[in-house]
Amino acid sequence: MSCFLTNSSVGKKLVMSISGCFLVLFILFHMSMNLTMLFSWQGYNAICEFLGANWYALAGTALLAAGVLVHFVYAFILTIDNYRARGKQRYAVTVQEKGVSWASKNMLVLGVIVILGLGLHLVHFWSKMQLVEIMGAHASVVGGLDVPATNGAALMMVTFSKWYNVVLYLVWFAALWFHLTHGVWSMFQTAGFANDTWYPRLKCGANIVATLIFLGFAVVAVYCYFTSTPQLIEEMLTYVG
Repeated sequence: MSCFLTNSSVGKKLVMSISGCFLVLFILFHMSMNLTMLFSWQGYNAICEFLGANWYALAGTALLAAGVLVHFVYAFILTIDNYRARGKQRYAVTVQEKGVSWASKNMLVLGVIVILGLGLHLVHFWSKMQLVEIMGAHASVVGGLDVPATNGAALMMVTFSKWYNVVLYLVWFAALWFHLTHGVWSMFQTAGFANDTWYPRLKCGANIVATLIFLGFAVVAVYCYFTSTPQLIEEMLTYVG
């Protein structure tokens, strides 16, 4: 079984599909959690405090990191294999759309941008929240302010009060949109849904999922930029629930 997953092209694509499905589900969960900011920053902080550095959150983080690593490594391996077998025709699939999409031809490039965006996200948020708790501290200095590790609302407001951070994240979200418009339907195709009936449905579903994820993340970043004020941030930092 292990040889099939590591040596067979179909096996490698299956690993990509399974890890990709897991990552899409996590992204949808993360997006839903972030949307809480639009309605109640206190509620968002409650979620952050619930997750924190608890054993289940740490286990989930480790599993997520493994999923990202596996997905990226297998994507790189498949790209190399396809390049060697077909030259510049990459990510070949059994059902071809009319005019191969730009995303399908640049999945590795999009994946690299997504990984770089993830690194930025880890620096801005994970290192200021869960990592701080793991290290035994309670707060970190962000923008000259002491932000508690569980105060995700204040951290988000401070981070997205800078226009360049908003732009960087929007670029990241756009790359993720392109990546998902191809990746989601390709994931189901690998599972066997590759016929004339399901192909257009999967394409439509992939576009819907990718668009919802893009809008869900983007609206929170833009919302924080336009609503962040020193007074609101101070209220968030001094609030005692």
